[in-house]
Amino acid sequence: MNEAWNWYDMKDKISIVAMSSISALGNENEEIWQNYRKQSSLIKEESFGRFKALVSSIKSGHRKSVDELRKIKNYKDLDPSVLMAIFTARKAFDQTDWKHREFGINIGSSRGATTLFEKYHQEFLDQDKGQVSTLSSPTTTLGNLSSWVGHDLQAGGPVISHSIACSTALHGLLNGIAWINGGMSERFMVGGSEASNTAFTLAQMKSLKIYAEQNSDYPCRSLDMDKTRNTMVLGEAAAVFCLERGSVKNALAMVEGIGYATEPLLHNISISTDADCFQKSMTMALKGIKKDEVDVIVTHAPGTVKGDQSEYNAIRKVFGATLPALTSNKWIIGHSLGASGGLSIEMAILMMKHQEFIGVPFGSFSKRPKSITKVLVNAVGFGGNAVSVLLSLE
Repeated sequence: MNEAWNWYDMKDKISIVAMSSISALGNENEEIWQNYRKQSSLIKEESFGRFKALVSSIKSGHRKSVDELRKIKNYKDLDPSVLMAIFTARKAFDQTDWKHREFGINIGSSRGATTLFEKYHQEFLDQDKGQVSTLSSPTTTLGNLSSWVGHDLQAGGPVISHSIACSTALHGLLNGIAWINGGMSERFMVGGSEASNTAFTLAQMKSLKIYAEQNSDYPCRSLDMDKTRNTMVLGEAAAVFCLERGSVKNALAMVEGIGYATEPLLHNISISTDADCFQKSMTMALKGIKKDEVDVIVTHAPGTVKGDQSEYNAIRKVFGATLPALTSNKWIIGHSLGASGGLSIEMAILMMKHQEFIGVPFGSFSKRPKSITKVLVNAVGFGGNAVSVLLSLE
């Protein structure tokens, strides 16, 4: 673990200078913040062909704004995940002074071009000769996300796409920092995009027996340690952040520490009872920081019985009696898979900006911080692929 940390030595501060997202919460910072403060779940039941499922979806007006991109030459055949990435990347880019400057891009996705994959596969099954559209391959590669964003913004730097399940967005942030710390780039745009609300993707999640089945005021019971059934819900979203070397004036937040870890695979989706991966990633991210300095942890907490409990066990192991305030955003917008860590980073930044804690409206966590200057954000993918990021206002 120490050798791994040396590669991510935070000698050079990393500033988050811009951010943008789109989800059921909205696509503007003030709109998103007000929806958090309302403490109402944005999860609804929708129809997907032959079945119904609980999901959180982008509002129709915001979806229309994303779909406007299809009017651009060569953009009409792109997957919604790519269009969402372009939409948020443009908004983040407009907040920077990066025009005419080279920068790198690392935007990933857990599922990738789900809508087009399902469309083209059905087309393949329906054709007598097994034929598919000419663009079926190039428009469904995972590299579409960053490559199209790079094309749209004329980035000029390295363009990388990746998939590390639900920790994808935070791994993108780690990678951007690695390029900056390695002296290979001064600026990096990172994040994740997930257009996961499709019939086949939902069927896959339901087959794992982790999906919420009961509709209520709060269908996803993220961080409810008293629940007896799994309550994970999918949500579509994209979140993008712009990173720069050093302490930049008017930065939204500083990345003060980063950590990562994996566990041996005992099962395709499980992590250990005490989430050893989270214990290692949090400890790495907290190097040189007193534990009682952390005001809030934005947990991964997907709403499953074992997932929530194992992360909580890990937090107790690492922090002991100095347990910070705990929260999550999946109870309001569900789990956006590869984009989820990005939305957690955004939530952390907004809480620091407004100096207001957004808690979970149920469960047993009542601690509220007096101030919010350091926030730890967790994410983990299938098989225990964990990332922890410590953010601060300093």
